[in-house]
Amino acid sequence: MVTRRPHVPPLVLVLLAIGSVQFGGALAVTLLPLVGTLGSVTLRLAIAAAVMLAVLRPSVAGYDRHDWATVAAFGGALALMNTAFYASLTRLPIGAAVTVEFIGPLLLAAVLSRLARDLVAVGVAAVGVVLVSGVLGTGARLDSVGVLLALLAGAAWAAYIVLSARTGRRFPKLDGLAFSMAVATVLVAPAGLVTAGARLWEPDALVRGLGIALLSSVLPYSFELLALRRMSAAVFGILLSLEPAVAALAGFLVLGQVLTGTQILGMVAVVAASASVTRREEPAPPEP
Repeated sequence: MVTRRPHVPPLVLVLLAIGSVQFGGALAVTLLPLVGTLGSVTLRLAIAAAVMLAVLRPSVAGYDRHDWATVAAFGGALALMNTAFYASLTRLPIGAAVTVEFIGPLLLAAVLSRLARDLVAVGVAAVGVVLVSGVLGTGARLDSVGVLLALLAGAAWAAYIVLSARTGRRFPKLDGLAFSMAVATVLVAPAGLVTAGARLWEPDALVRGLGIALLSSVLPYSFELLALRRMSAAVFGILLSLEPAVAALAGFLVLGQVLTGTQILGMVAVVAASASVTRREEPAPPEP
């Protein structure tokens, strides 16, 4: 009789991914002044890709052009998502950046659910994003370019959710993710090497880059891809509703960043809208 090892519930995997990626993001804020946006993204992706390729040693045989097209698209989404988000972190507190970015996966989940009331929830989340941006508040407004960059990262995040699920179905284990990270590295590295120059190889930058690669890429992307094999993209997108709150906590603990009362209210609106949709989602499909 063969005993199968119990699977970690997909919900637990997503929660672990949330904590890992947000504290990795807070660490990334400390790397940005050293090597810039593209240099930071290059270190994160290159180290993460190298670790995953070395550990997994994925085979390139047995795949067709549709499989590789999926990997290429996934890699492009990873490159855009990371670059836009890191650029937003140079202009916004991490809690605010993640709240604005979150409108992407939230909108995706509402569209996939096909329920009009879920679109209303997206509207509530949009109001929350406006409050976080400071447009309606009496305090300092957030940088408008930073907000646009966070929205772009959110759009790429939505694409990442869909493409991660497709990649997980086409490639065994985490092989597709490793290939996609390599693609993303190839897309970003030339610009990163040019803009960061010799600073990219300084010990402090490399150590921080290693920590960010593990916390923000290797661990969370692996957890998320495994979760998406047993969870729909709609459910996954909504379960990320804790991202803004965890990001704000990481920003406060690691960076000393404090949001205003209006911005916290906006964050609560985003999380509440997400929780509202989550309660109406169907249970995840069983693992094949």
